[in-house]
Amino acid sequence: MKSKTKKKPPLPTPDPVTGVWRPNRAQQLAAIRKRVPDVVAPNLTVLFCGINPGLYSAAVGHHFAGPGNLFWPTLHATGFTSRQLTAFDEAELLSLGYGITNLVTRPSASAEEVEKDELRRGARALRRKVLSLQPRFVAVLGLVAYRVGFESNKAVVGRQPDDIGTTKVWLLPNPSGLNAFHQPAILNEMFSEFRAAVVADVSRGT
Repeated sequence: MKSKTKKKPPLPTPDPVTGVWRPNRAQQLAAIRKRVPDVVAPNLTVLFCGINPGLYSAAVGHHFAGPGNLFWPTLHATGFTSRQLTAFDEAELLSLGYGITNLVTRPSASAEEVEKDELRRGARALRRKVLSLQPRFVAVLGLVAYRVGFESNKAVVGRQPDDIGTTKVWLLPNPSGLNAFHQPAILNEMFSEFRAAVVADVSRGT
């Protein structure tokens, strides 16, 4: 009897115009065990922290890469970047003083699939990372994830009362396209408030 062999997912096929790989569903599911590397450096102005990579991001190996994710257009709309970057341009953030990490490294189809214990472990890992890298701000993108991970049930969007070492903590909504509660206008307002706080803090040199 012939042994059955598993079908391998199709190989990456970059867009002929942009050269960007857009993974299909099979390729995304095949990336479930992949990890998306942090984009970090010491003494950043802002370390943005997502909840965990989506399957699309895991497949391409870049942060906030899903077609419906509003992270990159929101950064541009609120003045963090002078042009709209994409996930494939993420390394350019470092020269601007920004970086990206995640609370949980395990990819999933949605943030709702992340377990509470994973978020709590992730919060402890983020504390260690922040204490080591010492960014001016860490911005956690996900209200519910923050409340669970940091065991702060009453946390609301904005500056948090407890710093991590010398790093100020700011809470923002999850920019995923799956988060129907935060449309572009609301995200822009909240990110604009955060950017104003960052600019003021930098100008004071505190």
